[in-house]
Amino acid sequence: MKIFKFGGASVKDAAGIKNVYSVLEQVGYSDVLLVVSAMGKTTNALEVVVGDYFSKSASLQSSIQEVKKYHNQILLDLFEDDKHAVFAAVNAWFTELDYFLGHNKSPNYNFVYDQIVSMGELISTTILSHYMNYRGIKTQWVDVRGLIKTDATYRDAEVDWEVTQKNISKGVKRKMLNISQGFLGADDNGFTTTLGREGSDYTAAIFAYCLGAESVTIWKDVPGVMNADPRYFENARLLNQISYREAIELAFYGASVIHPKTLQPLQKKEIPLYVKSFLEPLLPGTSVAKGADLEPQLPCFIVKKNQLLVSLSSIDFSFIVEDNISEIFALLHQFKIKVSLIQNSAISFSVCIEDKFGNFDQLKSILAKKFRVAYNENVSLYTIRHFNAQAAQMVEEGKTVLLKQISRETMQIITKEA
Repeated sequence: MKIFKFGGASVKDAAGIKNVYSVLEQVGYSDVLLVVSAMGKTTNALEVVVGDYFSKSASLQSSIQEVKKYHNQILLDLFEDDKHAVFAAVNAWFTELDYFLGHNKSPNYNFVYDQIVSMGELISTTILSHYMNYRGIKTQWVDVRGLIKTDATYRDAEVDWEVTQKNISKGVKRKMLNISQGFLGADDNGFTTTLGREGSDYTAAIFAYCLGAESVTIWKDVPGVMNADPRYFENARLLNQISYREAIELAFYGASVIHPKTLQPLQKKEIPLYVKSFLEPLLPGTSVAKGADLEPQLPCFIVKKNQLLVSLSSIDFSFIVEDNISEIFALLHQFKIKVSLIQNSAISFSVCIEDKFGNFDQLKSILAKKFRVAYNENVSLYTIRHFNAQAAQMVEEGKTVLLKQISRETMQIITKEA
């Protein structure tokens, strides 16, 4: 079997759904399982519903109505007959959502989040499945929650591989088009769980591993994996081939194309992953597979904006040793602050961090009791894999370099706009 993953951008409107049909017509759909995300920005819209629910906001009903209206417009654009069974099927999901909001007793934010946000994928796949049948492609709609079993760590669930393997082996029909949801699973009690953001790619890898699939293809609005983000770098070039190891390295440094969690199950069975354009589906795209690290061999640029560079030094000029570093990392973990780079000397310790949850001020006040704390806000961290002098010069030009770190394959440069 082949596993195809279509993200939110590919199914954001009726034209997107029609294009998925066109892609399948061109590349084939027998023995294919589609893993599909929520449509467009639906996950964000459902996060607003979650927020309104917990804040008991008067705008809760209008937030839900926005999501209903968005999907209803897509239905009207796809199906000529407004009595088509898809309207009732989608309405049933919204009825389930309304029932949950009216009867839920759990105060657990993460639990509630998963029950509400999961509606995006359930609705998008329902619409896609009905549309494919409408256009003459027979499908099996598969509720992934009956197949991928997880623990009860809501919003970041761990997969029970043994049970999941058995379920998927039985639950997927070969020789036809299967359509299922990305991002979702279910715990032992049947409650919906989610696998973390970017979880749809991971779902595709889970299916591929359990089915011994021939390949996984992630369909995106770009021709494949580029050696740099075109938003920040001119002349970004397509990478034809990346090894599993190199892809994991790139992801570790912040490249947003493929999450390491997705690559690990594929690497175990040497299942190739392709990143292709849903706008030009017959182009070869990028393959992530066993073989050459990179083809063509080019420097790869990764940039992380809005970082903080924090420098700690001992108040009494004593050495910063293992105990101090251990304590600093425990605090960073406690405040959910992601570390992108570290550098230390005898009496100082510098760390480039991402304060995603706005906890730095609290952390700073605790650190200031033991260390001198200096920091630069809104710095950029550039990572260059397979760097050369020209690549480094390009990154540094017109900027103030605050810190530079070089290893055999990788250069990292922290800059501030000059």
